[in-house]
Amino acid sequence: MSLRITEIFYSLQGEARTVGRPTVFVRLTGCPLRCTWCDSAYAFQGGTIWPEEKVLAEVASFGPQYVTVTGGEPLAQPECLSLLEKLCDAGYEVSLETSGALAIDAVDTRVVKVMDLKAPGSGEVHRNRVENIAWLNPNDQVKFVLSTRADYDWAKMQCDVHGLYNRVSDVLFSPTHELLEPRTLAEWILADRLPVRLQLQLHKYLWNNAPGH
Repeated sequence: MSLRITEIFYSLQGEARTVGRPTVFVRLTGCPLRCTWCDSAYAFQGGTIWPEEKVLAEVASFGPQYVTVTGGEPLAQPECLSLLEKLCDAGYEVSLETSGALAIDAVDTRVVKVMDLKAPGSGEVHRNRVENIAWLNPNDQVKFVLSTRADYDWAKMQCDVHGLYNRVSDVLFSPTHELLEPRTLAEWILADRLPVRLQLQLHKYLWNNAPGH
């Protein structure tokens, strides 16, 4: 079994509740979405074919505790499911960063799913697979990347309609880098007393979103 890989690297987790934690990232190539604010468009195409065994060996070479499988959209490659299972079997803590546009029901339940619900400002709101919400576990997380007040109000509505605060461990509100001021989003969250986590993308502040970080 093989996968198309854009990069495998060791860095600090820049997002979600494990932000700042040393992590091995496995970035799979390919994505069916084209979000307006995408920060990993270099993973849309290209990449290199790696046998699954080579991917596992490369991950092991860093001696990690935590591994994140990301993209692109990693679930666009069906072989991703096997890789996630093997990483869990190897004893790693594993998370999956997914757009939520593809089915997540077959993802190993040991994997922490960080699912992105696309706000209107992404240009891909119609791609949200709402039925995925039923497959989220209490240890999973839901992320909203927000560009405008309209995006924020839409995200609040989704949290209420789908009961996200009680379904997952963390709901993450992230301002689109350079489009929405973090302070502005923070003030909205505090004014509305939302039980969400403000998420700033650490890697963009440390390394300006350079590949390999």
